Amino acid sequence: MATYTKVKLSGSTDGRAVKVAATATAGTTIHTGSTTSTTYDEIWLYAQNTDTSAVKLTLEWGTATAADGNIELTIAAEAGLVLVVPGLILQNSKVVKAFAGTADVILLSGFVNAITA
Repeated sequence: MATYTKVKLSGSTDGRAVKVAATATAGTTIHTGSTTSTTYDEIWLYAQNTDTSAVKLTLEWGTATAADGNIELTIAAEAGLVLVVPGLILQNSKVVKAFAGTADVILLSGFVNAITA
């Protein structure tokens, strides 16, 4: 039977939002997946934009190779807690990184359900 443990994003300090400082690849580290092959990280991410303009956000999902792992979306001006990753799975030490069109205005919050088979 699988066990679930809710944990903070590894790039977070004390569960706080991670500020996206990078404006190009390789992005700001948000989370590093489990090193255990029998553990899957179910990742939930929410974005907020503190700028008065819409900002493009790129998530590098497990690879920095464009198109292979990029998730791109635009976060509306002064939007908060917009769901950007609805529980996608990552494992084997793969890393989620992020960069944005403007530095230091996008913050990513969320959590991980570590699922062990």
